[in-house]
Order: sequence, then structure tokens, then C-alpha cells
Amino acid sequence: MSITGMNHAVLYVRDARVHERFYREVLGFEANIEDCDGKYVFMRAPGSSNHHDIAFFTVGKDASSSLAGQASVGLYHLAWEVSTLGELAEVREELARQGCLVGASDHGVNKSLYAVDPDGLEFEVMWLVPSEYWGEAETTAVVEPLDLVAEIERFGGDRGGGG
Repeated sequence: MSITGMNHAVLYVRDARVHERFYREVLGFEANIEDCDGKYVFMRAPGSSNHHDIAFFTVGKDASSSLAGQASVGLYHLAWEVSTLGELAEVREELARQGCLVGASDHGVNKSLYAVDPDGLEFEVMWLVPSEYWGEAETTAVVEPLDLVAEIERFGGDRGGGG
């Protein structure tokens, strides 16, 4: 068996349509399957070759907030990868404009922004540093403040990331 990556995530949310609008407006996702009653929506990220990258299922407006990491086990966050640091800078501006940006970290191997969706579920948008620059960070849990301007000066805004 050889797993090649994560294909999609499915989340229970208060209102799938609210999440559809948020992911479309903030991250450019497109809906490819929608229930006419708003019970579910399947979405694909821009540039993705997956059938869908995320699906939302409505559980209702009275659903409680997630206590994952506070008082229960559960998913911490999903991470969405962008191709360049220039794109990460664009995403940062949009997340800040939408008022959902909650943090930014330099993890050595990736440069990350953290935000929350309409139900307060956290997600990450990140750029993967080219592997030849990982060094000790490959085997160390690095969490430093992100200086995106300095990273763009170092790597360039159009350089592709990854291995």
C-alpha cells in the first residue's frame, strides 16, 4: 500500500451554504455538488485535480461549537497549500480583510497563516519551503513568528515550493 496524499475532508457545520460562500469568497473554491435544500455542498480548490477537496454537511444552527483540543479530542485544523509566497501574501490580505486571520507562523519547512471559518473551525494556508532548505527544521517542531516580507525577499514571490 502506498498513500500518496490526503484527497479531501468532510466537515459537519451549522450551515453548508454559509461555508460555501465563505470558501468561495475567501479562498476561491468552487462548488461542484450542492443539495438544493442546503444539506451539503462539495467544493474544489482552485488548481486542484481532485473531484472535491472539502465537503460540508449541515447539522443545524443549534449545533454546539467544537471543543476539540479544549475538552475533547478532534481535528485541530486543515492545511491548504499555495504554490508561491506571492499567493500566500494575497491570501493573507484577503483573510485580514475578512477578519478571520488569527495567526501566522514560520515552521521552518513551511510558512503558515491561520484563520477561522464561520463556525470558528481553524484552517491553515501554507507555502511549503523547497526541501533543500529544510535543514534541522525537518526533524524539529519549529514555531517562530512569520515575517512574510523577509521570506519573499529570501525566496522570491514567484518561486514554487515543495520537494
